[in-house]
Amino acid sequence: MPELPEVHALVMDLAERLAGRLVERFDVLSFAALKTFDPPVSALAHHLVGPIMRHGKFLDLTIGELHLIVHLARAGWIRWRATAPKTSARAGTGPLAARLVLDDGSGLDITEAGTKKSLALYIVADPLQVPGIARLGPDPLDDDFTEQTFAGILGKAGRSQIKGVLRNQSIIAGIGNAYSDEILHAARMSPFKPASMSAEEVSRLFAAMQTTLREAIARANGLAASELKREKRSGLQVHGRTGEACPVCGDTIHQVIYSDSTLQYCPSCQTGGKPLADRVLSRLLK
Repeated sequence: MPELPEVHALVMDLAERLAGRLVERFDVLSFAALKTFDPPVSALAHHLVGPIMRHGKFLDLTIGELHLIVHLARAGWIRWRATAPKTSARAGTGPLAARLVLDDGSGLDITEAGTKKSLALYIVADPLQVPGIARLGPDPLDDDFTEQTFAGILGKAGRSQIKGVLRNQSIIAGIGNAYSDEILHAARMSPFKPASMSAEEVSRLFAAMQTTLREAIARANGLAASELKREKRSGLQVHGRTGEACPVCGDTIHQVIYSDSTLQYCPSCQTGGKPLADRVLSRLLK
């Protein structure tokens, strides 16, 4: 799933390719992905692409006076197409969910792999009309997101597990499963640790969050959309690396399996050498 660093890089890449270009049409092939009906899809045609922005993990393309909002979810992606497609796209065939066509035939293909479809597209006059954007928490890279702000968020979360707090988009925007694993590994904290913690721990976690996200953005800076998935994978220390050696201490990276996701961690770095069995049976490790 693309998270804050990848969506940030997509914004940078697409701004260079699309800003000031004229949209010929926007075709939706996966009708379940389109979550709005007014304004209609046709309202994007014959308008210029304006600013491209990010709201948490949501991508926001300004087209004329409207906004095309894209949430790529678990298996969605965007592919730049430099030339006109050779064949017309048909609904219900293959991974193509939508296609933005510019006046010279180039444009974007929005795809979604797999059978579990959760890609979401919105056409709105105001991004805050998208429920997921309206309920977003603060962005961790905003200038006003200070360590004091973070301490207040954690204090309010109380005994909630820190892994879940970092992933909750209504609490902090943009961090998902992968980067929450990476942040906690950098901070040397258990994913099951309560959010309410000492001032020293807050400071350590805040620094790990800032460093992890900013370094990921720096690695992705200037990369095309087609290169971002590979870059994300190569930069991860623990997430998705079950059974491999921890790059910090050499211990074996473990995982906890949930119903629809997994988390990865290093026992030596994060839990005092104690493996976590699962979220039900493992006690909270401080």
